[in-house]
Amino acid sequence: MINDEIRAKEVRLVGAAGEQIGIKPLREALQMAIDLNLDLVNVAPTAKPPVCRIMDYGKFRYEQQKKEKEARKNQKIVDIKEVWFRSNIEEHDFQTKLRNVIKFLKDGDKVKCSVRFRGREIAHADIGKKILDRVKDEVAEISSIERLPKLEGRSMIMILAPKN
Repeated sequence: MINDEIRAKEVRLVGAAGEQIGIKPLREALQMAIDLNLDLVNVAPTAKPPVCRIMDYGKFRYEQQKKEKEARKNQKIVDIKEVWFRSNIEEHDFQTKLRNVIKFLKDGDKVKCSVRFRGREIAHADIGKKILDRVKDEVAEISSIERLPKLEGRSMIMILAPKN
């Protein structure tokens, strides 16, 4: 809340340079802000009495927006990439999919490795576990296991996260 929106009788006033002025009636605090050609901004409305600061509110809002934009720019969004394996995968296909897993981990993304079982393949879930364990061993130095291989329905799923 700024200027006329403040409804307290008394406020603890902080000056434009950050110095403590003390507890003042609202009218007097508003007049001091007007004399300096600045705004009276309520920075702590829950305090007793509320803390108000004399500042240029437009400049303050601009600085806040700049900080938020900078924080969003530096933020890394982690995606989850998924790589499917089959229980009867051939060596070359395995190596190709493994290269994809390594590429995703190096890009900083999490990888969900899944072995999908079709028909009666589900009876041999141990084969799927061996495939996922082999992937885990191959990428052990660049990743950490976020979720161990676990059978969910007709697929066995493991999640890998990149090491920092």
